[in-house]
Amino acid sequence: QVQLVESGGGLVQAGGSLRLSCAASRDIFSINTMGWYRQAPGKQRELVASITSGGSTNYADSAKGRFIISRDVSKNTVYLQMRRLKPEDTARYYCNAAWVDYKLGYSTWGQGTQVTVSS
Repeated sequence: QVQLVESGGGLVQAGGSLRLSCAASRDIFSINTMGWYRQAPGKQRELVASITSGGSTNYADSAKGRFIISRDVSKNTVYLQMRRLKPEDTARYYCNAAWVDYKLGYSTWGQGTQVTVSS
């Protein structure tokens, strides 16, 4: 199993930047995919960005050109650099880890970190 702890959220004005961190309790090199999701009040949780163990990245259309997902395997940490934030980016951001072990799939979530963008 792996535990995830997010940090870095906060209140920021539109146009500002934040960097979210997701610290894992064990090495992330063997985790197939790590991703950032977000959930705004009254809305479904949605994928923001993900990164595979091979380093491939995927972004939601809303994140392309503004957000960058990266990882530091030496620190077991995944980051989400967010720039040019908009009020519609306001949500709780969750880190997810998904991996396969002995042909069984696993997924775990962190508790989330709140991002609020004021206009």
